[in-house]
Amino acid sequence: MADNDIALMAHLMRRAGFGAQYDELEARAAKGYEATLEELLHPDDQRNGLDLDLAERYFIEWNHFTRGVPEYIAWRMINSKAQLEEKMVLFWHGILCTADSKTQSYATSYMEWEMFRRYGMGSFRDLLVEISRDPAMVYFLDNCLSHKGAINENYGRELLELFSMGVGMDGQFNYTEDDVKECSRAFTGWTIANAIPVQPYGPYHAKFVYNPNDHDDGVKTFLGETGRFNGEDIIDIIVKQPATARFLSRHLYSYFIADEAQVPAWMDTPPQDLKTIKMLEDEYFRSGYNIRSMLQMLFYSDAFKNARFSKIKSPVETVVGTLRLIGDWTSPKPGFEFIFDEMKFMGQELLNPPSVEGWHTGREWIDGGTLVHRINFTADLAGLCTKDRPRDAFRINERAG
Repeated sequence: MADNDIALMAHLMRRAGFGAQYDELEARAAKGYEATLEELLHPDDQRNGLDLDLAERYFIEWNHFTRGVPEYIAWRMINSKAQLEEKMVLFWHGILCTADSKTQSYATSYMEWEMFRRYGMGSFRDLLVEISRDPAMVYFLDNCLSHKGAINENYGRELLELFSMGVGMDGQFNYTEDDVKECSRAFTGWTIANAIPVQPYGPYHAKFVYNPNDHDDGVKTFLGETGRFNGEDIIDIIVKQPATARFLSRHLYSYFIADEAQVPAWMDTPPQDLKTIKMLEDEYFRSGYNIRSMLQMLFYSDAFKNARFSKIKSPVETVVGTLRLIGDWTSPKPGFEFIFDEMKFMGQELLNPPSVEGWHTGREWIDGGTLVHRINFTADLAGLCTKDRPRDAFRINERAG
């Protein structure tokens, strides 16, 4: 088998997943790039997930587990057969951000991540509707405090600025302050049935509720269109905008191909590869806003195939990728919480992005401390995984300090 085939497959599995061992790369290369990509884009039902209903009903220690949902998320990234699906969940977690530091409900965060798995490679329009109904998001950005006659602009503003269009494109603003207000009016009445904090009965996930009596049903003008808009109508207008196609395309390019400028600079900083961005924008509209179609075009592009070693891995990619390469943590055993902590020490804590803007990526992952920690972690883990030295998460934790 040609070394070039193995190298290309390794590149695909690093970007469209969290890496793979050599035996898997050989098997996938023998199967072919096209067949492997189809498996990644259309995973079967064997995803190594947790039966949440079973855990809640029959396991008395379930409440202890819910405190460890971030560890379960990392575990699933390591072991899931649906690697691209998990990679897209992490992608959306960095864009459509909520943080447990405010919601304080791992059960609700778990349901959000399950939503990302269902919708993360489907229609962008449907994903925006679902995140607008997501209880963690409704609580995190205070839409439950937005009422007819007393709007809260938090969600409406972030939906436009950070979730769909961006502030501007090609030096021009994409929307106005009036658009933010009208957008926020349209989402009044989108709330949750219960408060998220766990007291007094323990963890449970909140539920979305639409309250028509609290919805502002008046005429609204948004991005040049006028009507008695509800939230879904607003999203239908958003997804038609060229700015939305550019926004999603740049995010996908930066995540899978090469590090782009940080999002706040996008208004005045053009894409580094406008040809590929335009190709993705065209596919966005041609496919009816379908993310999976955009991904397929991206992974077949020369821009992707030639973009090796052009990204700085996130802490999650570094830790999970290292564990997948050495074949560790494929079955339960003590010590995984220490492994999870390594991501935090490198600057990325799952379920707790630093702000609604998510994490700054690329070179901003690296400083003197985080770089040393990356080196120590990978060196220690590799050193403990030789044939005559058993894997030992506790020793890794001690060495990392």
